[in-house]
Amino acid sequence: MKEAIRTPFILVISSPSGGGKTTIVQRLLKEVPGIRRSVSYTTRKPRKGEEHSHDYVFVSENEFKEMIQKNEFLEWEENFGYYYGTSAEQVRECLSEKEDIILSIDVKGARSIKERIPESVSVFIMPPSIEELSERLRKRNTDHHEEMERRLKESHKEIAASNEYDYLIVNKDLDEAVKELKAIIEKERRNRKNNPKG
Repeated sequence: MKEAIRTPFILVISSPSGGGKTTIVQRLLKEVPGIRRSVSYTTRKPRKGEEHSHDYVFVSENEFKEMIQKNEFLEWEENFGYYYGTSAEQVRECLSEKEDIILSIDVKGARSIKERIPESVSVFIMPPSIEELSERLRKRNTDHHEEMERRLKESHKEIAASNEYDYLIVNKDLDEAVKELKAIIEKERRNRKNNPKG
């Protein structure tokens, strides 16, 4: 009996700033084999502890605009005065190697991907409450007060769009949220298995 062949898929994950998306994705990558994270391109400066080509690919605005002209992004957005984009080549390469790929992107980016790739799977990570989200952003302390207020305002819009996603996870408890995401991946992988004859 031949082993079932599985079609790899794109997993889109969004959450408001401070929703815990990055932590959940990091845990997932350590614990689930056969899945990679797309490293987004951005024109913003690295935050403390961030590494080039690991957290983001940091480029100049001119470089980014050149990539737009060459149609090198699967999706791109301008957010909080900076550009962010998903490399089409990076995604193609991962899928051709039969691995699933995570796109950790915002609501606008998620809409673009769903439009271009309807078979992609989308998950929204919801904070337990806006109060807790504000507290997490304050503790993170990487943004100025005005920036934080802008992020909170944007969060309300993003949360309102959460019903557009295939799945919703409330990040009340990190272990539980990771467990829920793993279950989603397992379910989607089962759905994509082609059982060959023989």
